[in-house]
Amino acid sequence: MVVMGRITAPYGVKGWIKIHPYTGTIEELTRYATWWLGEEGEWRKTAVIQARPQGKTLVAKLQGCDDRGAALLLKNLYIAVQRSDLPAVREGEFYWADLIGLEVVNLNGEALGVVRELFATGANDVLRVQGERERLIPFIPQVVREVSLDSAVIRVDWELDY
Repeated sequence: MVVMGRITAPYGVKGWIKIHPYTGTIEELTRYATWWLGEEGEWRKTAVIQARPQGKTLVAKLQGCDDRGAALLLKNLYIAVQRSDLPAVREGEFYWADLIGLEVVNLNGEALGVVRELFATGANDVLRVQGERERLIPFIPQVVREVSLDSAVIRVDWELDY
C-alpha cells in the first residue's frame, strides 16, 4: 500500500469527506476507483463513488458512507492505493513513499539520519531527516546528488553542522 492522503473531516451532511492529499496535485487521487482506508497494516477496501477538488483540498463520497456521522468515523484515517495500481515512474523520479526510511549520507560519507517524511513548501520539496537531531534538507538537484533505492541511501551535499 502507498499512502496518498488522509481524511481530515466530514464535508456536509450527506456522508462526504474532506481529504488532505499527499499527491503532487489534488486531482491525482481522483483517478482511482478504489481506495484503501485505515492505518499501517490494517486496510479496508472502499469504492469511491465521486471525488473532486474543493479549493485546496479534495472531497469525496465513498460507498457505505451516507451521513455526517459515518463520515466522522473516518476522520484521521489514511487513504492508500495498491502499489501495483500506480503508474511507473520515469528515470530520476521517485514516489515519496519509496524515500521514507532511506539513510541520508553526505558526500563525506557521514550519516545524517533517516528520511522520516517529505513535504512540499511551494518553492521545493523538503526531506525531514531524523538522526542525532532533526534536519530539513531541500530535495533539489544541487543538494540531493544521488538516490539509490537498491542500496537504500540518499547522498546529499549537506554538512553535519547545517
